[in-house]
Amino acid sequence: MSDELEKLNEVVLSRRNVFKTLGATTVAGALFASAGFEPAMAQELMAASKPIKSAMSNAGLQASWCAQGKTAAEAWSKLMNVEMTWFDGELSATKQRATIDNMAAQAWDFVAVQTFGIGTLNDPMSKLIAAGTPVITMDTMMAPEGQLAIHTFIAPDNIMMGAVTATALFNAMGGAGQVAMTQGALGHSGAQGRAKGFKQVLAAFPNIELVDEQPADWDVTKVARIWDSLLTKFPDLKGGFFHNDDMALAAGNVIKAKGRTGILLSGIDAMPPAVNAVLEGSLVATVRNPSCRIHGWSVAAGVAAAVGGEKPGTDIPAFILADGPVISKETAAGHLWLQKNFLI
Repeated sequence: MSDELEKLNEVVLSRRNVFKTLGATTVAGALFASAGFEPAMAQELMAASKPIKSAMSNAGLQASWCAQGKTAAEAWSKLMNVEMTWFDGELSATKQRATIDNMAAQAWDFVAVQTFGIGTLNDPMSKLIAAGTPVITMDTMMAPEGQLAIHTFIAPDNIMMGAVTATALFNAMGGAGQVAMTQGALGHSGAQGRAKGFKQVLAAFPNIELVDEQPADWDVTKVARIWDSLLTKFPDLKGGFFHNDDMALAAGNVIKAKGRTGILLSGIDAMPPAVNAVLEGSLVATVRNPSCRIHGWSVAAGVAAAVGGEKPGTDIPAFILADGPVISKETAAGHLWLQKNFLI
């Protein structure tokens, strides 16, 4: 299997990025056409000397999903003549609020934000919206419905993602045994949806016992501390369900260091290390939360608002589903290629 992984990585990583191979103008033209831009407007945008000013933020670049999203947003911004400024959330509601207060004190053509917690950014977002700035919400609900007049919300189906990976994990456990769920940030609507999907499936497996559901806030250091304790407290633990891949892989390292075997793990996000872990068999399953789609589409939506004059509720819907597949050995290679080129 290691030889197969080496060949797979060589194929996926040795090729030049599609954006670079085709050139920015060619790819940008295709993106504009697929997004519904009028040809004349697309031509004007690509030729414009003055870039569109955007500000973007996600929960924290310590998380690999967030770091990949930033890289994807940078690539799409370059193609669409967008000058992007990044505001790191640092996996902290307090720190993200401070940096977003700074963002709101400046003028932007559009902003796109993944909040660390629901309702934590209402004041600065209200200030931006009042100034006429289109605000795009990425991945997790920014505020309870009706509190903010956002431009659009681009997100995956988190309940589905939780359900499919829980199903794979429980089936691999033979439908019986103790399982722990390590959650993300409890104020994050994505984490809430993943927990809901997990528990919906758990209800159909009466012989599986949930013994722990602590949050680790997407922080691998917290995961290591939690799982060090769990392995001592529950010697018969058979499974671990994680709200993202980083946490699943971090727990796997703790399990290995403790010399424990027979504990099955599943994650969410389908980041490349987790895809390889599925291929190796050290992770039962993962499902793609399409970071590149969410961040890239947010740039496209912002450009459509700033240049094309798209209005929320009429030209663009309030919600856009960014879907991603469950990863299998058969689909892994193609999926890694799509990620490499910021397409999923």
